[in-house]
Amino acid sequence: MRQRSFDDLGTALSCVTFCVLDLETTGGSPTDCLITEVGAVKVRGGEVLGTFGTLVNPGCAIPPQITLITGITDRLVAPAPSIDRVLPSFLEFIGGSVIVGHNLRFDLAFLHHALRRWGGPMLGNQHLDTLALARRLLAGEMPNFRLGELARRLRLPHQPNHRALDDAWATTDLLHYLIERATAWGVTGLDDLVNLPSIAGHPQAKKLGLTKGLPRKPGIYQFRSGEGTVLYVGKATDLRSRVRSYFSSDQRKKVAQLLRETHDITWEVCDSVLAAELLELRLIQEHQPRYNHRGRHPATPQFVRLSTDERLPRLTIGRAPGPLSIGPLTTRRQAELVVEAIQTALPIRRCATRVGPRAVLPVVPTPCTSGQLGTGACPCSGATTEAEYLRIASATAQAMTSDPQLVLEPLAERMRVLAASERFEEAAAVRDRAGAFAAAVAQQRRLQMVRDAGRFQVETTTGHRITIDGGRPQSGGVTRITGSTEAGASDQARSLDEALCVVRWLDRNAQAIRVIDVEGRLCSPLPALPDFQPRPA
Repeated sequence: MRQRSFDDLGTALSCVTFCVLDLETTGGSPTDCLITEVGAVKVRGGEVLGTFGTLVNPGCAIPPQITLITGITDRLVAPAPSIDRVLPSFLEFIGGSVIVGHNLRFDLAFLHHALRRWGGPMLGNQHLDTLALARRLLAGEMPNFRLGELARRLRLPHQPNHRALDDAWATTDLLHYLIERATAWGVTGLDDLVNLPSIAGHPQAKKLGLTKGLPRKPGIYQFRSGEGTVLYVGKATDLRSRVRSYFSSDQRKKVAQLLRETHDITWEVCDSVLAAELLELRLIQEHQPRYNHRGRHPATPQFVRLSTDERLPRLTIGRAPGPLSIGPLTTRRQAELVVEAIQTALPIRRCATRVGPRAVLPVVPTPCTSGQLGTGACPCSGATTEAEYLRIASATAQAMTSDPQLVLEPLAERMRVLAASERFEEAAAVRDRAGAFAAAVAQQRRLQMVRDAGRFQVETTTGHRITIDGGRPQSGGVTRITGSTEAGASDQARSLDEALCVVRWLDRNAQAIRVIDVEGRLCSPLPALPDFQPRPA
């Protein structure tokens, strides 16, 4: 049985196949009671595709009070098949359709319990409850929302009578009525209908009209104030679904205030998700929307450098790369963690003393603090010979360029030792350093790989072709947003943000894009690195 994908949720309602079902049971608890009748109606676009109805032998006596309500007796179900014999054909009837029911939770609980006992596959279908829909769309019009009351007051063609198929027919009529009423809320697709119960009760539901005309395509959207000020910029693979989610599933505290201030929503369709991501980045930096916390200021590149102009090399952090460096990194803290990772694994000196190429050793009379604690070599005082220290510096350079395992393996071993000693906070600190180092090296490799590839072209699953040159897109709907900007550090930072955006997009879509042409080599001969991310228990 196929589980509906995210793309299916955007299907026009006239193209959606609904399977409206109802069950009769021996009681109200799925753990203690059993199914006595199954009924279902399959419809699409208002046309009935088929029906399914059968009594079910529960294998136990039906309580008198249930017989009084449903009219189903022990004698009536005696020749009927068991639920195990009914399920295979019933699941085939349901197929990949959207399951609909009135108070559907009750029916699904019994159905899932029967499936678990039978050992069959669980239902992964999208589902829809007409009870929740009715409560939103008919609020204030009905004394209660029981199926019988709704069918009577709305004069539905079929009236329920506590028999499965008859009740399924009544629920089908109700579904069609509610879909017609839902058009006033801008409902056009399955996702709109599924989200409607929560959207209709949203305090800002009256602003749903602002989403009218939103396409189901990738692009960017902007929430604007009454004065036209951009309050928030976002990107989406499906503009309609994403923007309307602010009125339903998005529970972030800032969203409520954002919607209160919003008087207009504008959008722009992009050829690809990559184009949307880059356009979002540029618009955030241009408008500085106060509800956007990320991306408002370009990242200042940071580099971890091993000095090559000193007699005793040491690690430093700066905004420009060096002959031996790791970067660019987006934050100072990330750079500090990389330095701590290297210093934890290799005894490179930690002092800030500059030792020029012509300096006479020793330059200080006593070892520095790290030298006294044994956490770092101290060649400045003569506690470590220059030859021994240069071997340490050579290993550090090798770890930063070609063999990161010289750092990662000691850190991994230290994590294991600390964890075995139940020093979990210290182990977590080592893990963070290892993760920062591995991520920095991996990011540097990916950026270098994309730049070394020169000019290359990829094709997305939608058929759009994107040309990337030197790590920056040149076509595919992104040319106008990646042109030159003001020179200097700001442009360097913006270039880093955009290059990282391209690299992450390529990583996420490696299996979904096709390389059409490439000047250089778009691959890395080096093995993947561990991410050291904590795993859920």
